[in-house]
Amino acid sequence: MRAFKALLVFSIIILLASCSSFRHSQLPKVTNIQVFKADRTMLLINQGVVVKKYNFKLGFAPIGKKQFEGDGKTPEGDYYIDRKNPDSKYHLSVGISYPNASDRANAKGKNPGGDIFIHGTPRRYWFTRKDWTWGCIAVSNREIEEIYSMVEIGTKISIFP
Repeated sequence: MRAFKALLVFSIIILLASCSSFRHSQLPKVTNIQVFKADRTMLLINQGVVVKKYNFKLGFAPIGKKQFEGDGKTPEGDYYIDRKNPDSKYHLSVGISYPNASDRANAKGKNPGGDIFIHGTPRRYWFTRKDWTWGCIAVSNREIEEIYSMVEIGTKISIFP
């Protein structure tokens, strides 16, 4: 009976651990992210070595540098990951430190916006073929789970045209 109880407790622990909200990646932590908007390619890099490559969707007006809130563009430049949101309405998300001082100056008196993220999708299996965000970088929910587990706050991100 004692062995049965121990087995039961062990089984419950394993079951609960497998119900985690997302998978933790076995890949190394990321030291740099490079985003190439025109190619829709994002590289996750560890110490100069590309460890993962993703395709993504952008804002509804993807060409050009973000200038103000609501323009549908994704920022271009050097930023860093400044927050992680496990309760995102887009599954999971990691925040990008937009706007910086240069972005605020380029907004020419308008609100430059903010809340730019790398995130998943609002529904489990929903991923469209066209650009649909308001300026964020969208990947599939499975991909954001990987990204979320590999990226730490403070990781550098460079977004290229």
